[in-house]
Parts: sequence; C-alpha cells; structure tokens
Amino acid sequence: MLQTFYPDLYMDSAYGIDYEEYYRRGFRGIIFDIDNTLVEHGAPADERSIALMERLKKTGFQIMLLSNNKEPRVKMFNDKVHVSYIFKAGKPAKRGYEEAMSKMGTDRGTTLFVGDQLFTDVWGARRVGIFSILTRPIDKKEEIQIILKRRLEWIVLYFYKKKCRKEGTEFLVHGNGR
Repeated sequence: MLQTFYPDLYMDSAYGIDYEEYYRRGFRGIIFDIDNTLVEHGAPADERSIALMERLKKTGFQIMLLSNNKEPRVKMFNDKVHVSYIFKAGKPAKRGYEEAMSKMGTDRGTTLFVGDQLFTDVWGARRVGIFSILTRPIDKKEEIQIILKRRLEWIVLYFYKKKCRKEGTEFLVHGNGR
C-alpha cells in the first residue's frame, strides 16, 4: 500500500537532476511544483530557478508549473521564468497532471514530474503514470498542515529506504548541482 506513494527517484534537489539525460531517454515535458521544490515557500523566482528554466527550454523541454496555489502566487513566480502554468490544480487529483500533459503535447511516457511532497506531488504523478522525482524541501519552515504531512511522509520514506536497501539502489541521490 505504501508503494503508492514511492517516487521513482528521490533527489537532494531539483537543481541536481541530470535533465539532459532524461531528454536523451525521450522525455520531452517536465511538470514542476514551485514552493519548496524550486524556491522557498512564497518566494519569487530567483537566479537559480530562472537559469534552470532557460537551460531546460534550450534543451528542448516543454515546461509546466503545477500548483495548488492561487493564480497571483503562481503568476508572480512565472513572470520571471516564462513557462506555462496551472494554478489551483487540486493535486493529487489527476485532472491537473492530464491538463499539463495535454498543453505540453506530451504523454505519460514522455513526461517527468518534480516536486517535494509525497501525498500531493508524487501521489498525483503516480496516479496518472508519470515518472516522479521527489526532492528534499528547500526550506524547513513550513505551514502547520505541511508539517503534519511531513511526519507521515517520514513513515513512507522509512519503508522506501528499506526497499532501496533491499534492491541495492540509492535512497537519496545527490546530483551534480548544475
């Protein structure tokens, strides 16, 4: 049952993922969560997130921001990165992920999802069959409802870690930090 929430990969940071390798493997679209995945909760796009989006666009990726936040927050971030976005997505509902793929012109086999929460981001991506990459949250200061979810995430990650050990795979991958 807990496997429903397991990511396909657990990375230290969204900035350490070898996106070019995924492009070589045939992935063409990336759906990103924003808060605590790309920047601290509520923060505008910073130099690092702007540079990442530019790099991904130059590589050839279609990019979609998928957020449960209201439009003003998502638009504030997007005003600097200039990609597509869906606000009030209702993650983990399938609708937002499917709409994102439709808008990007990708499908389940050519889309990656990158986010920091198991019960919204990863679970939603898994529900529609998208390759999911969980990242560690950028900032430890979070709203109370997220803090409570994190406690439950620790349980799932404990068993995910056990599974990884049993399979001889890495639990938390530290990327190249590009």
